[in-house]
Amino acid sequence: MTAVLITGCSSGIGLETALAFARRGDRVHACVRDPANAGELLGRARAEGLTLDLPRLDVTDDASVTAAVTAVRDRHGPIDVLVNNAGVDHTGPVETMPLDRARTLMETNFWGPLRMSRAVLPGMRAQGGGVIVNVSSLTGRTFAVPHGGFYAASKAALGALSEALYAEVQPFGVRVVCLEPGSFASAIRRESAAGAAAGGPSGAGPYTEDRAWLARFLARVADGAAGCGEAAEAVVAAADDPATPLHTAVGKDAEAALRFLEGVSYEQWLPRFLEQAESLAGPRPAPPAGR
Repeated sequence: MTAVLITGCSSGIGLETALAFARRGDRVHACVRDPANAGELLGRARAEGLTLDLPRLDVTDDASVTAAVTAVRDRHGPIDVLVNNAGVDHTGPVETMPLDRARTLMETNFWGPLRMSRAVLPGMRAQGGGVIVNVSSLTGRTFAVPHGGFYAASKAALGALSEALYAEVQPFGVRVVCLEPGSFASAIRRESAAGAAAGGPSGAGPYTEDRAWLARFLARVADGAAGCGEAAEAVVAAADDPATPLHTAVGKDAEAALRFLEGVSYEQWLPRFLEQAESLAGPRPAPPAGR
């Protein structure tokens, strides 16, 4: 029986991944920040007769991470697989996005996986093996879209961290995989599009109409996104297969995007992206009068 600890399990990829591991009979620690939001996960687990442990864990809080990992280890033994899935996506212009919101994004998407990895690595080294799966994003491997710079930066940073960690822990028998999903029908995507459409914390300003236009595009992309079950299967496969490449794209759209971008510069890509966005969201609005 493999002991698996997964962050961000109240919805989306984390929820589906927890169920996928549990179906195999693994001991699953499906971490949630607020147990009150775990109703769907618990309901589906009960319907399938699956057993899950639901530790309370906030990846942005050092004490919470230490307490949760220590409790799991003391009660159930070493952790074999860590899935760093918890994430947020706040859109906003580089110039006007509130810095506290940008910091929250980095705390969750970058510092969170770092905290979790540091917490489980002593145990993995002691047992001579383990797997850390970082659920990143295709955005971390491709060009950043307008108003998505902070999210892209957090995922690119996670990819770089994964590379260094891969080389550092390999001699101890620990594997690291950085999965980079394309578009999946997760809550994070719906919330991102909705926040951008509403103007979000960035409020009114020179970029308001442009951000709303991007939101229309994101909403259309989210409408056609694949279910999160496919991404969950990729997580399980990565944990099982030692031959999984460090950087692994997940989803046909992600694989196609990487092929398309081979040898393409940002200056070549941007007009094509804007053309695609306008085909789904209408013409990009002109800057307001007075700039």
